[in-house]
Amino acid sequence: MAKKLVTPEYKIIYPLRVAKSKIAGKGAYAIENIPARKKLGDLGGVIITLREARRLVKDLGVINMVEFGNGHALNASLNPNDLRFINHSCGPNTYMRVTHNRVEFYTLRKIKKGEELTCDYGETHHDGKLPCRCGAPNCRKFI
Repeated sequence: MAKKLVTPEYKIIYPLRVAKSKIAGKGAYAIENIPARKKLGDLGGVIITLREARRLVKDLGVINMVEFGNGHALNASLNPNDLRFINHSCGPNTYMRVTHNRVEFYTLRKIKKGEELTCDYGETHHDGKLPCRCGAPNCRKFI
């Protein structure tokens, strides 16, 4: 088995709380107002091959994965960083910046205290077959 690269447990710049989400499972919520166009923090985890990531998703249902596009993915499933609880929305309030080995979250607009943080996941390993439950007016219905 290839050596795995573990990313640092990056700090979250704005504090969040994890609670039940109307979208899916648990969600990340702002505990204070967060200005627009600000970095929220970096998502940490273990960098694994894309092949291994897809196997984990298929075998274990692991869904805290971000593909890098270079044959690798970030498995954030066991990361204690609360950014991993940002759910998908077709009308998001954050965006995810993905580089060759790093995942960063930024706000798209001002986020109010108590508001759930969401991100448009774009294309996923679900191949457009997972029903979307975001409830946004522009919902694509599947991700």
